[in-house]
Amino acid sequence: MKRGIGGFPRSAVLLLLCAAVIAAGFTGCRERRDNHFIIATDTVFAPFVFQNAQGEFVGIDMGILAAVAEDQGFTYELISVGFHAALAAVESGQADGVIAGMSITEERRNRFDFSQPYFDSGVVMAISAGNFDITGYEDLRGRTVAVKTGTEGSRFAESIQGQFGFQLVYFDESPFMYEAVRAGHAVALFEDYPVVTFGIHQGSGLKIVTDMERGSSFGFAVRRGQNAELLRMFDEGLANIMADSTYRAILDRYISTE
Repeated sequence: MKRGIGGFPRSAVLLLLCAAVIAAGFTGCRERRDNHFIIATDTVFAPFVFQNAQGEFVGIDMGILAAVAEDQGFTYELISVGFHAALAAVESGQADGVIAGMSITEERRNRFDFSQPYFDSGVVMAISAGNFDITGYEDLRGRTVAVKTGTEGSRFAESIQGQFGFQLVYFDESPFMYEAVRAGHAVALFEDYPVVTFGIHQGSGLKIVTDMERGSSFGFAVRRGQNAELLRMFDEGLANIMADSTYRAILDRYISTE
């Protein structure tokens, strides 16, 4: 039997995906219009994608996508279905592309074609703001550490887990991971530094206790061998908004320069 996400049968994954897409107001049998695309994204990965008080999806990824679309003259509909469902949507043809703080990795290059990088990230370790016992990786021995499934943070944590002797607990959404640390169910978490920094400025109750570890670059992606024109337009639009003040203004809106 072919397996899908998290060990579930691929057919079950696709059924769940279709249900999520339909709930978002779309169907698998959509009429394609020229220069109009379905773009999948995460549900919450601030500051790259999240909902504001008006229920609008905002963030670095959303700003870049909107600016590139305007520059290149294409339109799009956004489906917010969660990170893993967004990838599955592209692979199954339910969506044309995905932008969701997605790290460009060699494994993912086997399944997706990526744009030029639009952000260089890195991983940090964060703990509860009231915790003064954890100051570095060596203090994690015998403890439980939270990570988000399939992220750069989880891959880094897995790479040092044997050396520092801690256990990992996995979450599908960042807010649940943060709550696990605040509630004491995990002593620390590993996450991309702009995500943690943004959360701290928004009152997440966490603090960073390590230097940033070098991470991967983020990219827009399409299914491998498909939607080459969309990928070309994204690259050209990205180059244009990076050449003027648009890209910098988007970053400054969501990432503190302090």
